[in-house]
Amino acid sequence: MEERKSKFKRVCVFCGSSSGKKTSYQEAAVQLGNELVERSIDLVYGGGSVGLMGLVSQAVHDGGRHVLGVIPKTLMPREITGETVGEVRTVSDMHQRKAEMARQADAFIALPGGYGTLEELLEVITWAQLGIHQKPVGLLNVDGYYNSLLLFIDKAVDEGFISPSARRIIVSALTAQELMRELEEYVPEYNEVTANLIWEAEQLSYVPETDVTT
Repeated sequence: MEERKSKFKRVCVFCGSSSGKKTSYQEAAVQLGNELVERSIDLVYGGGSVGLMGLVSQAVHDGGRHVLGVIPKTLMPREITGETVGEVRTVSDMHQRKAEMARQADAFIALPGGYGTLEELLEVITWAQLGIHQKPVGLLNVDGYYNSLLLFIDKAVDEGFISPSARRIIVSALTAQELMRELEEYVPEYNEVTANLIWEAEQLSYVPETDVTT
C-alpha cells in the first residue's frame, strides 16, 4: 500500500463486538483498517478480537501498524477469543477503558455498533462540547446506519437542546477514505464559556492491570 501523510498518530475506533447482519459493515471495518495503514496511523480500540473490533484491529495489525487494545478484565472472556492482536492493556472498569483510549488517541471514529459504541461515542462528543478536548469525532455511516441518530441530533438542535456549533462536532461520511479526509480538515469551534476548560489529568488517570503484547 502507498502510505500517505496524516496529522494523526493514533486513532481510536469504537465499534461492535458483533459483526452485524450486513457484509457491508464488515467490509467497512476492514476498509477503515486499511485506510489507517495507508495513512501510517496506529489504532487504539476496545481490545476485542471478535466482531467488527476483530476485523478492524486485524487489518491494522496485518498492515504493520501498532494496535493497542484496552479492555476491562471482566469483559475478556466475552470479547476476546483465541489470539489477541497487538498490545492489550487490561483495566479495572469501563470508565478507565474510555479514559485510556481517549488519552491515547488523536481522533475518534465510530463504526456501526450497539449500546457500548453509542455510549463511548456520545461521551467523547460531550467532552468536545465542553471543551475538554479538541480532537475530531467521526461517524462512519455505513449504509446510513447512523441516519436515525443524526436525525435525532438535528431535532435536538431544532428544539434548542444542542447548539449549531455543537452539532458541527460530529463529522460523518459514507466511506473510510472520505471520513479520514474530513477529519484531517476538521477545525474545532467553541464558545467563550467552554473554551477555557481543560482536560483534567485526573479524569484520564488509570492504572493498567496487565500489559500483554503478542
